[in-house]
Amino acid sequence: MSITYVVKEGVSGFRRTKLASFTSVTALVFAVLLVGLLARVGYNAYQVVHALKQSIEVEVFLLDVNQQRTNRIAADLRAYPFVTEAEYISKEEAGRIFREEFGTEGESLADLNFLPASFRLQFAPEASAAEIRNIITEIEQFQGVDEVVFNQQLLETLEERLELLVLAGAGIGLLILFTAIVLVFNTIRLTIYAKRNIIRTMKLVGATNSFIRRPFLMEGFLQGMLAAMIAAGLHWLIFELIIPFYLPQFGVLAWPFERWYYLTGIMTLLSIVMGLWGSRWAARKFISQTSIS
Repeated sequence: MSITYVVKEGVSGFRRTKLASFTSVTALVFAVLLVGLLARVGYNAYQVVHALKQSIEVEVFLLDVNQQRTNRIAADLRAYPFVTEAEYISKEEAGRIFREEFGTEGESLADLNFLPASFRLQFAPEASAAEIRNIITEIEQFQGVDEVVFNQQLLETLEERLELLVLAGAGIGLLILFTAIVLVFNTIRLTIYAKRNIIRTMKLVGATNSFIRRPFLMEGFLQGMLAAMIAAGLHWLIFELIIPFYLPQFGVLAWPFERWYYLTGIMTLLSIVMGLWGSRWAARKFISQTSIS
């Protein structure tokens, strides 16, 4: 079969069912655009949560222990896989920090040298609240450790919000994609119905279902490609012009993995796959049902 014939017949489907094709392409545009928006906003939300998680510190306050025991505690703390930093705060350093935070009102108290030495821990962003909690439980059993302070509720809240965002975004995205595929399915179905007499004739002269399906697959491919180009253009327009102009305080949201072509490529591939999937679904279902009698 000539590729020219396949493309020509695929394009002719747009002319035969103008309104249905327009609806199908529009649905694909909005589906891919919304998925792209969700992906970009979700990526930036993920980055913000990771940055906030990195700012959460765990403070390990020590009893009055000798330098040898302090060094042993430091080595044990740094040995944990998720601990990225274990900064030692001596009593003198704690007094200096106290004076900086409370000013002259805290000088008399800071001079009493009552503040304990401590370690300030930072964890890798991929460490979950449960994993950090398990590590803290072990640290609390260390000889020479007085108390461990950790804002567990804040970290758990961040994780819950991120999980909710991911689940909601995935659910909305799947619903949108399914709706777009159904619309492509209906468009190809209408095209097949409009060409039912031609299909019967082709079957009479020995054409196989696979041969007849190819132009309809091409129509789905063309719908997906056209929708991808429009969606990519609208995505760029929204994030590069509209948002910076009307909401400059938000700046320009970062592209996933700091490159524009990753998300744009995924949006294009997704649109083409949806167009092909919907057209293949309709072609396999209705062409085989077209009787030659």
